[in-house]
Amino acid sequence: MPRLSEVIAALDALWPPSRAEQWDAVGTVCGDPDAEITRVLFAVDPVQEIADEAVELGADLIITHHPLYLRGTTTVEAGTFKGRVVHTLIKNDIALHVAHTNADTASPGVSDALAGALDLRITGPLVPDPSDPEGRRGLGRICELDHPETLREFAARAAAWLPPTAQGIRVAGDPDMPVRRVAVSGGSGDSLFEQVRAAGVDVFLTADLRHHPVSEAREQSRPLALVDAAHWATEWPWCEQAAAQLDAISERHGWGLRTHVSRTTTDPWTAHAPSVTPPSISGAPN
Repeated sequence: MPRLSEVIAALDALWPPSRAEQWDAVGTVCGDPDAEITRVLFAVDPVQEIADEAVELGADLIITHHPLYLRGTTTVEAGTFKGRVVHTLIKNDIALHVAHTNADTASPGVSDALAGALDLRITGPLVPDPSDPEGRRGLGRICELDHPETLREFAARAAAWLPPTAQGIRVAGDPDMPVRRVAVSGGSGDSLFEQVRAAGVDVFLTADLRHHPVSEAREQSRPLALVDAAHWATEWPWCEQAAAQLDAISERHGWGLRTHVSRTTTDPWTAHAPSVTPPSISGAPN
C-alpha cells in the first residue's frame, strides 16, 4: 500500500499547487505523510457529512475540490463546524487533500468533466493558460454540440444530466434560439463574460450568476444566452473524473487503492418554491 506522501506526490503531478490562484488554499490539510492509504473518497465539499461518510466507509483519505479553510483560521476548536471536521478526521486517521483552482485550470480539469457530463465536444479552453504550449489548460472550455438544438432543449439536457439540486436550472434567453457553440465553466463564472463574448458562443453554462452581470450581458447588441446551474452540480462531475485519474495511477504503480465518489448532495440549498405571479403584476383585478 502507498504512503500518503506518495499519493500526494501523484496528486500534485495531476494538479500542481503552483498553478493555484494566489488567494487559494490547496494541498494537504491534515494527515500523516507516513500513513498507509487503502481507500480514498472524493467529494466537492469538506463538510461534516463527508467526514462522517469517510468514517463509515473506512477511508484513509478524502480529496475535495473546495478548501476547508479558504480564508485561514486561528482555531480548530471542535465547537466550530470546521474544527469538528478536523477533529473527526484526525481521530479516525483520515487525511484531507484539496485541489481547487489548480484543478480548475488542469487538463483534464473541472470544466472538462462538466463538458463530458453534458456530452459536449471540447474545442479548447475559454481562458487559455499562457504557460501551456499545447493550449489545453486554462479556465472554462469552449464546446460544440454534434447537432444544433434549441436553448430550451439544451437547458433540459443540463437538467437531466447534471446532479439534481433544489435550484435546478435557470435560463436567460429566447427558449427557441438555436444553440451550437457552448462555453462552460464549473463553479462561479460571471467574471468570464468578456471572454465568453469574445469566443462567439451561443450560450454560456456556469453557476452562481448574479443579477447585474446577467442583466448587462443580456443587454448587449448580441445578447448572450445563459444557463445557470447549482455550483455543486457543475463541479461534482470532476469527482468522478479525478477518481478515474487516481485509479489509473494506482493501477500503474500496483497500489491497489479503492476509490469512491460521494453521492451525498452537499449543495447548501434544500428546497425550491416556484414563483406565483401576484394579481397586481399579472394585470388581473385586485
